[in-house]
Order: sequence, then C-alpha cells, then structure tokens
Amino acid sequence: MTTHATVDSALDPRTDAMAGEWLALEEAARRLETTPNRTKQLISERKLLAIRRDGNPMVPAAFIKDGQVIKGLSGTLTLLSDAGFDEGETVRWLFTADDTLPGTPVEALAENRGTEVRRRAQAMAF
Repeated sequence: MTTHATVDSALDPRTDAMAGEWLALEEAARRLETTPNRTKQLISERKLLAIRRDGNPMVPAAFIKDGQVIKGLSGTLTLLSDAGFDEGETVRWLFTADDTLPGTPVEALAENRGTEVRRRAQAMAF
C-alpha cells in the first residue's frame, strides 16, 4: 500500500541533519505505544509524516513527544499540503529556523505554540 504521505525523498544533507533523529516505523510505533500498522494509518491519514530514506519509511523523532504525535502537527501538515508543499518541502519548512517564532516551526509545535505556526502555514496557501 502506497500512501501519499510517504515518499522517496532526497533531502538535502543540511535539512536531514536539522531534522535530527529519524525513526523506523517500528521505533516510531514503540514511542507512540501503538503498532506499526496503526503508525502507517496515522501516516496515511496525514496525522504523521514519513519520508523514505534508503528505501525505508522514516519519521522525524521530533514529531513524537510523550508518547503522542505533537499537538498541531496534523493541521500543519494539511495546511502545508494545501499550499502545494510536497513531503520533502514540508520537512524542510518544519525544521528551518524562523527568527519570528523563535526557533523552528516543529519546536514551536512541540512547545504548544502552534497558533503562530499554523498562521504562517495558512498564509503560504494564499
């Protein structure tokens, strides 16, 4: 089963490094305290994003906090998709520092500062 939220991607090395730790689906499932099948379902529902790296779907560890997908990630993924971002561009945007937040959008989401992140993502859709 192919999902549109899991793509083969050649992230540029800087973005790959900025994203930090990457998790195989089994490890992401373990951290989410669920099954790999449920993790795949989260990806297909665009509640979580995975990028194929070396042929295997991988999830940035920063998307998971305290056994949950970080609050606001799903809505942000939808907004970025509506703005025409593909999965690789979405990861780059989420992990690129923004001095006006401050920090990266994914850090802001993890710190429950998602309103500003979603405002920026929504503005890009217009």
